[in-house]
Amino acid sequence: MKKERSSFTSRIGFVLAAAGSAVGLGNLWRFPYLAAKYGGGTFLLVYIILAITFGFTLMIAEIAIGRKTRLSCIGAYRSLDKRFGFLGWLASLVPVIITPYYCVIGGWVMKYLAEFLTGNGLETASDSYFGSFTAVSLPGILGTPVTWFVIYVLINATVVLFGVEKGIEKVSRVMMPVLVILSIIIAGYSLTIPGAIDGLKYYLLPRMEDFSIYTVLAAMGQLFYSMSLAMGIMITYGSYMQKDNMLEHSVTQIEVFDTGFAIIAGMMIIPAMVAFSGGDTSLVRESAGAGLMFGVLPKVFESMLFGNVIGTVFFLLVLLAALTSSISLMETIVSIIVDKAKIGRKPAAILVTIGVLLLGMLSCLGYGPLAAIAPLGMAFLDFFDFISNSIMMPIVAFLTCILVGHIVGPKMVIDEVETSGTFRRKKLFVVMVRWIAPVMLLMILATEILKFFGVITV
Repeated sequence: MKKERSSFTSRIGFVLAAAGSAVGLGNLWRFPYLAAKYGGGTFLLVYIILAITFGFTLMIAEIAIGRKTRLSCIGAYRSLDKRFGFLGWLASLVPVIITPYYCVIGGWVMKYLAEFLTGNGLETASDSYFGSFTAVSLPGILGTPVTWFVIYVLINATVVLFGVEKGIEKVSRVMMPVLVILSIIIAGYSLTIPGAIDGLKYYLLPRMEDFSIYTVLAAMGQLFYSMSLAMGIMITYGSYMQKDNMLEHSVTQIEVFDTGFAIIAGMMIIPAMVAFSGGDTSLVRESAGAGLMFGVLPKVFESMLFGNVIGTVFFLLVLLAALTSSISLMETIVSIIVDKAKIGRKPAAILVTIGVLLLGMLSCLGYGPLAAIAPLGMAFLDFFDFISNSIMMPIVAFLTCILVGHIVGPKMVIDEVETSGTFRRKKLFVVMVRWIAPVMLLMILATEILKFFGVITV
């Protein structure tokens, strides 16, 4: 007898879980930097337009594939066309590569939250703190990133072990509303800082003189990486979606969650950083990634009234955002193993946990004991990020567009969407998936390769 597939119990449960997957570290440490660098309001306008066209097309295609086939990505692609079975394997490798290093970063967040919770957060503002921590040179068992990495992985594993309904859905129902509330609180407080309004104006008001093709490329790349696309996640979550849930409406809600959170993240960070630097916007334009989160922002908190409290709330927010994404990554791998190996969820989750712990140690120790090993001249974490995000994901998404747009045809997705309601953006979807999105994805891939070779600096 075929075992019935797990499913989300309601549409809101699905939306919160999928939105939680999309809302992650990229919204918090990459979006504000790009928005500041590429014209503030102009970047926001371009980003929103792309979200309701490009992002919508890719997301609804993946979720529809999952719901139609009721399979994780390996089986889903193969069931649509056997010639594209390889694409399922390629897509499945993306979360396998990303999950371990993402959990390492999640461990860093836990360490910083612990420091702020214990009243020591402002010590993290020193220039040497983050480098010493990641180089495994701080004293004590709680001073090593390995400890926090292991704790973070085990939290993820516990949620995944409980399954879709009792684990992922229940956790998402709690974490997502808390995430929204905390982000609004911090954004509100950020705007009360003297000088923050100048930063808000810079962030929200369009600067058309700054508009260029690089603005579009930056917004397009950020949107693509932010929405959990081309990782098998949305296909997996789509396979858990009930058939009577309105698919297009759900995707629209996920878009609103992800885009709204990214915009609020900018409101949390940009005004505060502009105020901190005395009205100079160059600090936020030049700060990205780990440097922004773990290097610059602790200095901003140090300068604030009640900085330790605000830092605590902020890193709690970051931890929740990281967890909602890493849980979805781990669940995707577990789902693939359950489908292919025909084993139960618990043994699959245990196997994945062990694998994540082993592979993640490379990234965890890559800035310290293993720093001498540098594939492509990068630390392990940066190497895994480049291979998965910059190379594999655009290729997977491009080939998905080719499959849906030209092999099985857009009608497959349209029919799946219309089983549960109308498809208002049907014509837009067809044009985007067949012609425009593939070109945009090739542009993203080309941009990332040119960035790697130092030809451009988007």
